[in-house]
Amino acid sequence: MHIKDIDLNLLRLFDAVFRAGSVSRAAEQLDLTQPAASQGLTRLRGLLHDPLFTRTAGGVRPTPKAERLAQPLRAALATIEQALGESEGFDPAQSGRTFRIHMSDIGEGRFMPELMTALREQAPGVRIETMPLSRGEITGALDSGRIDLAFGFLPMVKDTQHVHLLKDRYIVLLRKGHAFTRKRRSARQLLADLRELEYVAVRTHADTLRILQLLKLEDRVRLVTEHFMALPSIVKASDLAVVMPRIIARTFEGGYAIAEPNFPLRDFTVSLHWSKRFEAEPGNRWLRALILRIQKSGQWGPSPH
Repeated sequence: MHIKDIDLNLLRLFDAVFRAGSVSRAAEQLDLTQPAASQGLTRLRGLLHDPLFTRTAGGVRPTPKAERLAQPLRAALATIEQALGESEGFDPAQSGRTFRIHMSDIGEGRFMPELMTALREQAPGVRIETMPLSRGEITGALDSGRIDLAFGFLPMVKDTQHVHLLKDRYIVLLRKGHAFTRKRRSARQLLADLRELEYVAVRTHADTLRILQLLKLEDRVRLVTEHFMALPSIVKASDLAVVMPRIIARTFEGGYAIAEPNFPLRDFTVSLHWSKRFEAEPGNRWLRALILRIQKSGQWGPSPH
């Protein structure tokens, strides 16, 4: 098969079906009749020599080949959309564009509520898709258009445009009433007494693991999880402690205590990164400006000094 044999609209249809998990919902999103969508999908199946999707009780499920194709095709469509948008401008009130953002699970919990509220008011048709990537992938993904922006503490991400959003620090979160919190300690004693605690660590957040390693506390880790957002219920129900960002910890309602040792790598800055290639792209520029307005309003915590 050659690229000349593929109609771009068939790729848009594939992407819509993959996202929606349903031919009928994809047809609705693309303003097609269901027979037209089914015919287009049949044509694409013939060109790619693969069924692409199989029926399930609730819609369709992608085949292994469709799974492999989905991300590269999505990135290619995004690049085309961005190229066309540079000449057409960007109207947030009318746009149905999907923006893709690197963000961890803890970043989603902290930043997405305010961003989605702003989008509902100013750009109701715009969609956000978070795509957590390994740190080594981020720069390349930004430059290729695979993602539009990256949020986080990302000092290893080089050769990008970026702006600081807020300063934060790592603290130790405990359940309220934990025996560790009943004793007053000097800063030095607090750091030394961290060995009294047992910890839950988060595999996907290397900085917190690095802090525990520097303090030689790896042997005190009793649980390793994949995501930060599972921690509140774990900490509240146990004597386990967790190293995590203070701004996030302070959003947890009731039942928690915070200790603030002066441990290594304690302070960090959360930044917004984007590619130099897309500096002037209207949609990217608009979303960055919206994010900075939210940051300046103080909804995400104090601005960096």
